Amino acid sequence: MMDKAKGALNSDKGEKVSDSALDKGEQFADKKTGGTHDAQIDKGRDAADGKIGNQ
Repeated sequence: MMDKAKGALNSDKGEKVSDSALDKGEQFADKKTGGTHDAQIDKGRDAADGKIGNQ
């Protein structure tokens, strides 16, 4: 089951879905912090993107 989930995330469609979810999370965090932690949020988003999906 885990292999199937990883395979889905590694597809082009899975990459788009994961990127969209990460972008929404990043926007939510930026809004909640008033943009005061933009660099840290970007770094966290990039780290998460590096762990899931295609590179």
